[in-house]
Amino acid sequence: MAQIKVFYEPEMELLTVFWQSPRPNQLCTELGNGIILIKDADSGEPIGMELLAYKPGDARFDSVNVEIGTAQSAA
Repeated sequence: MAQIKVFYEPEMELLTVFWQSPRPNQLCTELGNGIILIKDADSGEPIGMELLAYKPGDARFDSVNVEIGTAQSAA
């Protein structure tokens, strides 16, 4: 089972979510609207995200969809 780590820093209004372990070598790309995608610098695989200027109830969080798992092929 995958573990998700969520860090909220209210004084900075920053919400960080990792669905994989943080890496010492990672890249951040702003997707727009204060949403930052965090990727492994070596593989380019997304490992987390940050929401800038986040407050509880923020509607932007509803627009983020993360699916974890492997696709199952029809037999």
